Amino acid sequence: MLGGIMLRKGLYGLLALAALIAVLLATWEPLLAESAAPPPARKYDSVIARDRFGVPHIFGRTDPDTAYGIGYAHAEDDFDTLQEVLAMTRGRLGAISGQEGAKTDYVVHLLGARATIDRDYMAQPADVRALLDGYASGLNAYARRHPGEVKLAKLFPVNGQDVATGFVVRSPFFFGLDGVLASLVGDKPLPVERAAPATTPVGPDARENGSNAFAVAPKRSADGWTRLVSNSHQPWRGGVAWYELVVHSGTGWNFAGATFPGAPYPLLGHNETLGWTNTVNRPDLIDLYKLVTAKGDGGDRYRYDGQWRTIERRRVWLPVRIWGPFVLPVPRTVARAMQGPVIENKAGAFAIRYAGADQLRMVEQYYRLTRARDWAQWDGAMQLQGIPATNFVYADRTGRIALVYNAMFPNRRTGANYAGVLPGDSSLFFSPGTLAWDAVPKNVDPASGFLQNANNSPYLAAGAGSELPEQPPLLGVERDTTNRGTRAVELLSADRSISQAELEAIKYDSAVSKASWAGDWFAEIEAARHDETTSPGQVLLRQWDWNFDGRGPADALALMVMRTGNAWHYRRQARTPPVEALRDAMEHLQKHFGRIDPPLGDVLRLRQGKVDLPLDGGPDVLRAMPLWDVGKDGRLAVKHGDSFLMFMAWDRQGRVRSRSIQPFGAATTRPGSPHYADQAALFVRKQTKPVWFSPAALRGNVERVYRP
Repeated sequence: MLGGIMLRKGLYGLLALAALIAVLLATWEPLLAESAAPPPARKYDSVIARDRFGVPHIFGRTDPDTAYGIGYAHAEDDFDTLQEVLAMTRGRLGAISGQEGAKTDYVVHLLGARATIDRDYMAQPADVRALLDGYASGLNAYARRHPGEVKLAKLFPVNGQDVATGFVVRSPFFFGLDGVLASLVGDKPLPVERAAPATTPVGPDARENGSNAFAVAPKRSADGWTRLVSNSHQPWRGGVAWYELVVHSGTGWNFAGATFPGAPYPLLGHNETLGWTNTVNRPDLIDLYKLVTAKGDGGDRYRYDGQWRTIERRRVWLPVRIWGPFVLPVPRTVARAMQGPVIENKAGAFAIRYAGADQLRMVEQYYRLTRARDWAQWDGAMQLQGIPATNFVYADRTGRIALVYNAMFPNRRTGANYAGVLPGDSSLFFSPGTLAWDAVPKNVDPASGFLQNANNSPYLAAGAGSELPEQPPLLGVERDTTNRGTRAVELLSADRSISQAELEAIKYDSAVSKASWAGDWFAEIEAARHDETTSPGQVLLRQWDWNFDGRGPADALALMVMRTGNAWHYRRQARTPPVEALRDAMEHLQKHFGRIDPPLGDVLRLRQGKVDLPLDGGPDVLRAMPLWDVGKDGRLAVKHGDSFLMFMAWDRQGRVRSRSIQPFGAATTRPGSPHYADQAALFVRKQTKPVWFSPAALRGNVERVYRP
């Protein structure tokens, strides 16, 4: 009897302890999270007009009024993603998305993003801060009116500092910081790379972000018009998925284009007089230093120019949602030396210097670019040198076209191997600062009359006789080629008088050039010695017409083989054995389709809710479909590639017009919206919709108008 009582008491005690732990896990994160100071109180005057495709046209009396409307409109269409981006800026993404989000939170702490904001935010121009506050106020207004949609306690209100933090965190991941961090997670530093973390601030496939861009000057166009094509390749969902919008303010700020969740203005597109688009470039902008360390009374130290310095260390707590409301606190330490953030592994302590670190000039720069009216003003905004990387392809109503190989090149000294691991104990290998704007390579008004970039070397952009000269080796300009770049120059060079229809055909081209890396890859597969299991695939590939247009029996097999090749080629990794690549592709098709020659459209799909449509195109072709999720039925649902697409043109009188398309629609996370996937059928058919840029053009094409 006594034993039973004791047993019950013990069980009650364990249950009470478990209940206490559950309460603590459910309450510690919001209790300890710091609330942000709201933006200064102000009444905003903005109007949102939704066009027939749900695209918001935001009108404001001032630019901050317009930014308020941008925040509110985007929250209406994709509040889930916006909250994840905002939680990331606070180091709280793990409280929403668990372990993968916590990895991103660690990166935010490692890079010291909030410290940069705390130091520099109030030094930004007043009009920039007012714009960020207006955008944050629009997000706060939506959260206040829709409390049931808020995922995380004390996430709102947000402020301009939160918005700026998003820029600081995401920028370096467009030029490869994820790969360097991943290489240091293991025991070996560069050049050995491990798989990148599944979650980075720019999505799970950061090292495969790409894009195409084309510009045609009047002398090369059939009608004397100037043309620009923005063809970004971004994830179709998530924190760096494009969101289309048109903005107007009473101060003359008029712009049509697209933005990312968390950005208070368009990041590419056009105004009345000029436009630009971006493609990812991959210069060597990251230097890695191995520190000489020792233990001392003051903690770990590192040697620099004969003196010992203390490694700055800070304990952080990463919230990791494990189930329902329960969030596990996980302690981690972030470290920093004078060169930058420090990661330690069994091979030692390594400091990372990367372009654009510890500054937020990119926030002002993007805004100034959207307000530029001519080349001089646009070039002046570029001279702020806040955007650490990405190519800019530019065109304007005067007929000027340009490719700017934009990068914040670190100061470097001859005689050191900056592609490897540098000694971290001497100033001989570390020179703070960035090269001047004059050092940034630019190809302006080439004699050929055209420019293109498809994530290839800037030395292949304008055709024979019009290319950039070789740049100094210390800049680290990449020499990578892509099939897209090779093919684009082939097609543009062959057409002396390019019409709108011909430019569209070039953009939608789905062929593989035999002069590209992919030509060599398929030739290698064809020449390899195959056994009886892969010989049928080899025979089928020999019949392939080198085009992913969906018309040939070998397209699906070639698609999967091409994806394997592009993965190692674009990531700069070791080649996959060709027979292995072919065998894997054949096994997948045989398993799910009962044959190795199913139609491409049966295999490659656009899927969004109940929409399930066939696609053409493939990896590293101009009709880009490089990444997909494999469904239970074996079909490949594209998730990354051709995303926001915009055709821009200025006629002989300098008047602008444009058309655009998205893979899904304006409200990609709202299944109940008519604009959840209403552009999908047009996208699949390679058709576009009008951009009703001016208020006059918008009239008659409005779905609803309201004040947020």
